Amino acid sequence: MNEMNWLAVYPQILLLAMTCVIALVDLFSTSPQRTLTYRLSLVTLAAVALLQLMYFQGGFTLYAMQGLMVADPMGHLLSFFATVAMFVTLVYARPYAADRDILKGELFTLALFALLGIHVMISANNFLVIYLGLELMSLSLYALVALRRDHAVSTEAAMKYFVLGALASGFLLYGMSMMYGATGSLDIQGVFAAITAGQVNAQVLVFGLVFIVAGLGFKLGVVPFHMWVPDVYHGAPTAVTLMIAGAPEFAAFAICIRLLVEGMIGLAIDWQQMLIVLSVGSLILGNVAAIAQTNLKRMLAYSAIGQLGFMLLGLTPTVISGNTFSAANGYSSAMFYIVTYVMTTLATFGVIMVMARQGFEAEDIADLKGLNQRSPMLAAVMGLCMFSLAGIPPTVGFYAKLAVLQSIVSTGVTGYIVLAVIAVLLSLIGAFYYLRIVKTMYFDEAESHVSLSSGPGEVRALLAFNGALVLGLGLMPGGLMTMCAEAIRLSLAG
Repeated sequence: MNEMNWLAVYPQILLLAMTCVIALVDLFSTSPQRTLTYRLSLVTLAAVALLQLMYFQGGFTLYAMQGLMVADPMGHLLSFFATVAMFVTLVYARPYAADRDILKGELFTLALFALLGIHVMISANNFLVIYLGLELMSLSLYALVALRRDHAVSTEAAMKYFVLGALASGFLLYGMSMMYGATGSLDIQGVFAAITAGQVNAQVLVFGLVFIVAGLGFKLGVVPFHMWVPDVYHGAPTAVTLMIAGAPEFAAFAICIRLLVEGMIGLAIDWQQMLIVLSVGSLILGNVAAIAQTNLKRMLAYSAIGQLGFMLLGLTPTVISGNTFSAANGYSSAMFYIVTYVMTTLATFGVIMVMARQGFEAEDIADLKGLNQRSPMLAAVMGLCMFSLAGIPPTVGFYAKLAVLQSIVSTGVTGYIVLAVIAVLLSLIGAFYYLRIVKTMYFDEAESHVSLSSGPGEVRALLAFNGALVLGLGLMPGGLMTMCAEAIRLSLAG
């Protein structure tokens, strides 16, 4: 491996080395607040994020480990956002974890190992490397969900997550084995070349593709593979729920692009139709089921199902009636959507964790009654997030939805225009339960008139900045949208 090959995996090497160092430091730490471990984790994440951003600005594409890993602009940008998401999650999580006796070394170590798995998935250029990254991320998250060992609900959620996650991994692995049997290669470029050559058994390819899409559906948590999402969101400690709802979404998006677009674009006419079914099913079930929820975390779980269904719309206009179509606009819109969705999710769960206190979980919608009277700042951030998730201007969620809808309407195909209309109508249904949160915070009488703390200084500052981004990027989305479009263009061209 030459110097340029090593350059491609420096961020992953740095993250792995520092995770091992942090684990050793924590082994000999006696501080109940894990201050040194926490600070080292944040410094590591900041360094990795800065390195990934520098790589993205370089605009290069490199291959490492005999082509098993790829460092391209899309991978750098997604890894940067995933690292920032984990940084924000740990800042929000520390006070919450300290109140629940889960502020232990394994919280930080497992979080960093999960992030390492995310980085591996994003940068993978081989089916087995994707699977190894997926398992590293998943096993870390299973353990994190069960971190409250004496909490029955968390333990039950961890068991459900483990069993269904293993099923999803099996689907994905079986689909990959079918692809290998049909094409004779595990490298993404090798699979692409074999499919393009047209010398493989089409039935075997489509059979393998079905299992791969099913595995991706499980990891995304879309219908009909969504059954784990509400239970895990509800049962996991809120800090861990955010780790599942945040950074891993970038890895799921990345492997959709790597597998379906870079590897199996020749089968687009097949996986397109599957994604449309997953998307519409998720929009219907997610938005309708969320209306009936009284638990805030379960409502956000069904909301996530609907939001990811909307994101999948951006991946569908790849091949239109046999004509060539520039799908980069759709992919970049989907990428922009997932970035803004995770940004909004971070602030939403940040508010929930700040509201929670020793012996009390702010998990029910009723717990938000009169929040504006008790903490105007928290109510303002949560309100912005709800408007964004509902797609109401001038928040960033409106522009994200508009970008995805434009990408499918611009095809001019009647079926896609109908799909866009369905998505808009179902989003209007979703607006009901988001605006119900705003109504609860601003118009319902508070059950307690004791003022509510906005958390420690660093949490309060980050939460305010997070909320400001949700509004600011809605007013000026051009910069982020350009970054996403450039990352997709350069990566697919490379």
